[in-house]
Amino acid sequence: MIWCGCPHQLKNMSIRGLKKKQPKTFKVRIITVDAEMEFSCEMKWKGKDLFDLVCRALGLRETWFFGLQYTIKGMCTWLKMDKKVLDQEIPKEDPISFHFLAKFYPEKVEEELLQEITQHLFFLQVKKQILDEEIYCSPEATVLLASYAVQAKYGDYDPNFHEPGFLAHDELLPKRVLRQYQLTAEMWEEKITAWYAEHRGIARDEAEMNYLKIAQDLEMYGVNYFPIAQNKNHTDLLLGVDAKGIHIYSINNRFSPNKSFEWSSIRNISCSEKELTIKPLDKKAEVFKFFSSQLKVNKLIFQLCIGNHDLFMRRRKVDSIEIQQMKAQAREEKARKKMENQRLAREKQLREEAERAKEELERRLFQLEDEARQANEALLRSQEAAELLAEKAQIAEEEAKLLAQNAAEAEQERQRLELTALKSKEEKRLMEQKMREAELIAVKLVKESDRRAKEAEHLKQDLHEAREAERKAKQKLLDITRLNYPHMAKYPQYCPGDSRDAIFDKGSIKLDLKDIDLKRLSFEIERERLDYLEKSRKFEDRLKELKSEIHALKLEEKQAGLCSHWNEVLSSLDHSLDHSLGSAPSWMKTFETGDSLDVNLQRPFPAYLLNTASSWPCTNKTQHMVPVEKSSSQANSLAANSVGTGARKQIIKVIRFLSKFLNVA
Repeated sequence: MIWCGCPHQLKNMSIRGLKKKQPKTFKVRIITVDAEMEFSCEMKWKGKDLFDLVCRALGLRETWFFGLQYTIKGMCTWLKMDKKVLDQEIPKEDPISFHFLAKFYPEKVEEELLQEITQHLFFLQVKKQILDEEIYCSPEATVLLASYAVQAKYGDYDPNFHEPGFLAHDELLPKRVLRQYQLTAEMWEEKITAWYAEHRGIARDEAEMNYLKIAQDLEMYGVNYFPIAQNKNHTDLLLGVDAKGIHIYSINNRFSPNKSFEWSSIRNISCSEKELTIKPLDKKAEVFKFFSSQLKVNKLIFQLCIGNHDLFMRRRKVDSIEIQQMKAQAREEKARKKMENQRLAREKQLREEAERAKEELERRLFQLEDEARQANEALLRSQEAAELLAEKAQIAEEEAKLLAQNAAEAEQERQRLELTALKSKEEKRLMEQKMREAELIAVKLVKESDRRAKEAEHLKQDLHEAREAERKAKQKLLDITRLNYPHMAKYPQYCPGDSRDAIFDKGSIKLDLKDIDLKRLSFEIERERLDYLEKSRKFEDRLKELKSEIHALKLEEKQAGLCSHWNEVLSSLDHSLDHSLGSAPSWMKTFETGDSLDVNLQRPFPAYLLNTASSWPCTNKTQHMVPVEKSSSQANSLAANSVGTGARKQIIKVIRFLSKFLNVA
């Protein structure tokens, strides 16, 4: 069909369309469990129009479980679907707020909740009711439900990602449970995480469904409570309406009903103002009547009873085409999700294996890098060690050379010490030989000293005899003189000359004889003195040599700790030498002072007139003329004898000490 009209008519029609009035609208805010939405509604819209708009916006097809709830005068009321929105008693605000909530609960969530969005909305609402303590739950069940909620929100547990404290900002347990047990947030998190780790591999919708399956077994799940009374005066009971029927509770016990009316056993429910009547299917059973506080409460109870009863009857009928399609679609969706989950699980497993392989490769790479680094460090260390060993080898070579040199020097020192030892032995042998010679000399000196002592004793005896003979001779001479020349005894100056000459002649003869004996004796004494001095000088030289040799041995054997001993030996030796030389016989000192012997010999003897021709009683006819000075020389000889004997003893002691020391050395 082709429109045939003038252009002027078309223009008039477009102007009339523009001038047509736009419909008036009002704003509505819809608050779901996890989101908020705003819509513009026409003034003529009914409650069903707004509800359908919200369901389309959410993608919800299972609309029979939900409704729009609002609060007026402190009472929660559901929006009526068959009445205009603005005609109902709603809050006067802009925008008008409605809560999109589950009005009716399924009997078996796993069979009746087909869509994922439906499950999610039920899960959020039931979770909120448990946390707000509208539904009672035991502490153990709350921890398990919290673990499923964490699995639905965070996915699989990963200890590297889910570190301690990741649940600090999540509300998972009722405050009643937190107050009941004095546990810290870290302890509760540890308990929840222990269950959470067991749910590995469960998808979000499966976790939410497991949550709902546990929650639907709770006594207060899906029950709407209203205060009622069996009379009009006061309220003493609670009326509960759920998917299974109507239950009567006491005011303080919402878990165990006192009386229950199953939907299958109820024949009729009537409502008149504040009174509600429940007629059982069994006509013989008692009709239950109760009163509520307001008429609105009675109407709300009546609406909930009608809605739950309708759902109860629908579940027991054959599913409609729409429900069958939805179930088939839900099965396909579940199968698809299952396959998708399996594929995702395989991909996740493969990804985890790849990540583990990657981590293993990275770890292996790090290990190889570490090994390479360690090898490089070991190589550097080995090079440094090689250089150090080379330096040590060079040092060792130099030390070997030095040790060889030291060994050669030590060998030379050893040879020198051996030579020194041999020389010391030779010197010791020579010293022993010298000691033996010194002993022989000492023996000779002792013998000579003994001989001299004997000679001195003989000389002493001779001197004594000579003095005695001289005394006797003098006495006889005096006696003879007195007898022959008595007048001369008184007057010696008148002695005749002939007789004096004769006497002098006799005395000169006697003097000459006596002088010859004295000269001979002085010569012998002088010779013996010279011999003694020569022997003493030689012995002193030998002792000085021994002293020097002992001093050399002292220097060589200083380490043996014999220095003090040598000093004592030397001091004793010096003392002995000084004493022996210092205490020389007086007759030696006398001879050492000069030619004192000659002086003594040249002294005049006292002239005693010996008359040889005179006849005094003398048997041997021998005249003795002993000089006075002879007695002094004889005394000196005796002193020399006594002093020489002490020096001899001292020399013997020194020689014995030297022989003992040489034996020790």
